Amino acid sequence: MARIERATAELFTYRLDRAVGGSGVAAVDVIIVKLADADGAEGLGFSYVLGGNGKLALLAAEDQLARFVRARTPAPPRAAWQSIAASFNRSGPGPNLIGLAAIDVAMWDLHARRCGVPLGVAMGGEPRAVPVYGSGGFNTQQAPEEAAEAASSHVARGLRAVKPRVAGAAKDAKVIAAVRAAVGDEVALMADANEKCDLVTARRLLQLARDHGVLFVEEPLPWSLAASYARLDAAGLVTLAAGEHAQDHRQLLAMMQPGTLGVVQPDLAMIGGLSPVMDICVMAEALGTAVSPHFLHGLFVHLAAASPAVTWLEDFPLLEPLFDGWPDIRSGCAMMTQSAGHGLRLSGLSEQLLKG
Repeated sequence: MARIERATAELFTYRLDRAVGGSGVAAVDVIIVKLADADGAEGLGFSYVLGGNGKLALLAAEDQLARFVRARTPAPPRAAWQSIAASFNRSGPGPNLIGLAAIDVAMWDLHARRCGVPLGVAMGGEPRAVPVYGSGGFNTQQAPEEAAEAASSHVARGLRAVKPRVAGAAKDAKVIAAVRAAVGDEVALMADANEKCDLVTARRLLQLARDHGVLFVEEPLPWSLAASYARLDAAGLVTLAAGEHAQDHRQLLAMMQPGTLGVVQPDLAMIGGLSPVMDICVMAEALGTAVSPHFLHGLFVHLAAASPAVTWLEDFPLLEPLFDGWPDIRSGCAMMTQSAGHGLRLSGLSEQLLKG
């Protein structure tokens, strides 16, 4: 393989017109990594910090590129990830992993482009249609009728699953009932609490979820309360999902192995890129756990091609305006594009934001 002759990291802030999601995200700091080797092959990667404050992640990415990537012959992506991650033993994950995520995506894109195949094929998979659930358009402030309307709009687009936001409040019962009535029994219903419950309100939420046939409840508790998650799971009310705040796949394994989490949801930036999510998928296949990565369905559809553990992809529009080349959702499913690499390229908006 040709050595890497150009390796850059840049940062820009993407401000939304209005806050979205259960956490009220209004701005995202985006780290862009570009690679080019001596043969002219290129790779594009990205990572992000929801809510902003991504400067430390940018510094981490720049340092990693200087120490491990630039002017070197690249190792295969997963081996490169392991070498870089091993250097964090004294400084910890945090911004280091967020920066590494952008490099890892770029390394995979470069590898797939050099092979002349889509990323999912380079990962060892083959194209398959993966179900997508609708997660955008929901928030905890909306009335039940508004949540029902948002759910109906997803179903009108052909999606066969929706995930409204809940908060462990009394209103949850009306929201879940309204959405269920709007979409009917043939559409899968999930619920996302965004870590807003305590153990008491989480138990009430899970009882509501069982009564309305909810497929899984996401993050009923803060991620760090592993023992409380185990207590909720022991009640056997409904499948639990979490993982978007995990920065170590061993943390996820500790909750996957006993069956506490039935659905694991790694986040690209927090977990450090595509390589560790591949490891999570291997663990999930062995344990019978479902994988449903945190948003970015147009990127994770490549991972789904390589792993049958990926059972759902999440349609939560956030970074989509920043890139061109996202795959279409057809008949409620996504399938990877046939372009070499991940198929994404910077949009005009991103180019403008990079120029400041």
